[in-house]
Amino acid sequence: MLDLVRSIRPTSAEIGAWNTELATATPEEVLTWGAAQWNHHMALTCSFGGPAGMVLLDMIVKVAPATPALYIDTGVLFPETYALIEQVEQHYGIQLAVSNPHRTIAEQEAVEGPALWTRDPNRCCAVRKVQPLAETLLPFDAWITGLRRDNGSTRAQAQLVEWSTKYQLVKLNPLVAWTERDVWRYIHAHKVLYNPLLDQGYTSIGCAPCTRLPTSDDPRSGRWVGFGKTECGLHLEPEASGVALAG
Repeated sequence: MLDLVRSIRPTSAEIGAWNTELATATPEEVLTWGAAQWNHHMALTCSFGGPAGMVLLDMIVKVAPATPALYIDTGVLFPETYALIEQVEQHYGIQLAVSNPHRTIAEQEAVEGPALWTRDPNRCCAVRKVQPLAETLLPFDAWITGLRRDNGSTRAQAQLVEWSTKYQLVKLNPLVAWTERDVWRYIHAHKVLYNPLLDQGYTSIGCAPCTRLPTSDDPRSGRWVGFGKTECGLHLEPEASGVALAG
């Protein structure tokens, strides 16, 4: 079992130095560096919706196979997403770790009413995604994500190495400078599995009730349509998120 002792928080100067050191590194080199820094205290999370996470999963299996790979099962993912998770486990011969919300959908509806996502999507994301992730990341000192600057305006300032105040760990974004074209070039070159909904025009895939085809050039415009919301809160720090962890 992983212990819950965190390493000392790096200073801003250290994070800046890491970004400088890794500025020309490939994503694989960033992952190898991260594994050397944090060993089994580094984890990858993957939504099995977007293509970037699938690229990172393929890379991590090859360059740092001891790194845990995790996903959050909100209970309302697309059937295609659940099928992809099974295919990935069989293809790579790995067992993914799953994090579940405290309540099933039925239990949530008994407490908060039906289809919470249609009335208060921030609350729904908080209890079904943000809180499970926060608890899942507790044993870790570093978190690998598929965040890219071209994901949308809310992610345009993302850095390769960051400190997450929300989760109190280092956040590694190895593909932060990649474009959508770079991601797909890797997928085709390495025959990486990906969510078939992407072939149907979806550009950002989350929970089935809250995901539609994009409505603008913003790849995340198909998420939570009608709410002026494009982030679930996983990648927003407290001062910007407006999404509190459930009590």
